[in-house]
Amino acid sequence: MPFPLSPLALTSALCAIDSRNPSLVPGAPAEREAALYLANVLDEWGFAVTTHEIAPQRVNVVARIGPAGVAPLVFNGHLDVVGTDGMAHAPFTPDVHEGNLFARGSTDMKGGIAAMCVAAARAAQRGALHRELVIAAVCDEEFASIGTSALLADGLAATGAIITEPTRLAVVPAHKGFAWLTVTVHGRAAHGSRYDVGIDANRMAARFLAAIDRYDTDRLGTRTHPLLGRASVHVPLIEGGSGWSTYAERCTVKLERRTLPGEEAALVLAEVQALVNALHDEDARFSATVELGGSQPPLETAATHGLVTSLVSACRAHGLPGDIEGLYCWTDAALFAHAGIPAVCFGPGDIARAHSATEWVEVAQLEAAADVLETVVAAPVD
Repeated sequence: MPFPLSPLALTSALCAIDSRNPSLVPGAPAEREAALYLANVLDEWGFAVTTHEIAPQRVNVVARIGPAGVAPLVFNGHLDVVGTDGMAHAPFTPDVHEGNLFARGSTDMKGGIAAMCVAAARAAQRGALHRELVIAAVCDEEFASIGTSALLADGLAATGAIITEPTRLAVVPAHKGFAWLTVTVHGRAAHGSRYDVGIDANRMAARFLAAIDRYDTDRLGTRTHPLLGRASVHVPLIEGGSGWSTYAERCTVKLERRTLPGEEAALVLAEVQALVNALHDEDARFSATVELGGSQPPLETAATHGLVTSLVSACRAHGLPGDIEGLYCWTDAALFAHAGIPAVCFGPGDIARAHSATEWVEVAQLEAAADVLETVVAAPVD
């Protein structure tokens, strides 16, 4: 008997499978089992399904349905979840209580995957598809996005992408990006009594931190976006010194810079390097190197784009407000946009519950998301 066309049933089944990301949790099982399970369900529902092992145990599911090559639209979501330490409920034993489904991944984002798959299958089974739909359930979004990156590198062609991240059923055409930088402040090691020889890297780093504080307040505070608020920077990690009686030879400062549309990683690097250069000009003893680590671009799709307006209209057709909002966090949507595929986020659940000790999704939102997405894909193609 085929698996029921129920977003609650599919969310529960996927959440019962441990798909913790091994790049975040050493020894975790990864996405393979969840991917193969979903592939079997989609095959039962009439999709043309393929699986792709991107790395050992790291598997993408790509499923297609509808008229091949006609205005293909992608539904994208990630199968990996974060760790479960400290959770207040059983992470992989889905439990429905007072209208909410509790489990790790319920809101981030197996609920979204279930809603998009059910929406596509329902539309196909009633003969309402006027375009090709591509379901892409990918690995590793929570760490390096190797799943979506591989999907796009293979030359995926699409007119648009809806990423079913938890948005509380708001339509989200914009989110922030980020850049990680490592600033290594150099001192000169010496005995703690030799003020005439030693240069304290930690105290020099304090000057840099004061400069970062001014930069965040005076410059980033003036850069704003109507959906995303202001640009920002914070200092998540500092490490320096080797002992009580030794001048610190080195102090390492890690920065995370959250970027707005129009801000590239190269700009972030140049601005932090300018802060370092200015401190050196003030005092030649100040010496530091700046390195750019990981970065991902922000997302911005015009509110007037057809993908956005179709989602808003479908929401309102189902009694939802169809609000247009922004996300402060990053998603794979930006990778689609960077590849030239307009992208929007829309899905059940609240991102505020992601990665938390208590994670749940509203059962009503699962069904509402599937209804909205079914309406979108059943609309005539211009």
